[in-house]
Amino acid sequence: MRRSITLGLAAATAVAALGLPALATAASAAPASAASAASAPHHDDWDYDGWWGTYWSSNHLAKAKGYVDVNYDHEESNRVHVTGKLYDNDHRTYSHGGKCAYIKFRVSSWDDDEDDWASSVKSYKYCGAGGYKQINFWRYDVAQVQAKVCQIGLHSNYPVKCGSWRDVYNAYEDDFGYDA
Repeated sequence: MRRSITLGLAAATAVAALGLPALATAASAAPASAASAASAPHHDDWDYDGWWGTYWSSNHLAKAKGYVDVNYDHEESNRVHVTGKLYDNDHRTYSHGGKCAYIKFRVSSWDDDEDDWASSVKSYKYCGAGGYKQINFWRYDVAQVQAKVCQIGLHSNYPVKCGSWRDVYNAYEDDFGYDA
């Protein structure tokens, strides 16, 4: 065992000693234009993926969490994929005031100003205490995505007990890696 470790270390040292001068020579021979092109921002540098949530209704009887994946084609051309789960934690019966879990999303496109939200909203409703509903949608050319978790009556169109709007993705904030 000791002999194989010693031989392995000797081989690694020899490779490093022989290989480093060759790497240094190749790096110094690289044209300046290649170095400057490498330092310029590229659309792949703006790609982002990460977890969002857990976001709650104001009474903590509904929650949502998930994942967002943002892929850029050009500076203001991207594809945003939002996935996740909406949980109903209200175990009361509907006759005793029980409500369903509800989440709505809003987006702001690159053509709009920051916090100038589009009128179309994607929403999900789940009635089934103890379970969840899958969230899965795509949007294109989006600068911001926000979510708000609420509760809603079984046959109602009016959400109640809403939490605040929370960022799922916001290209205007440094945390998400976009730098125009």
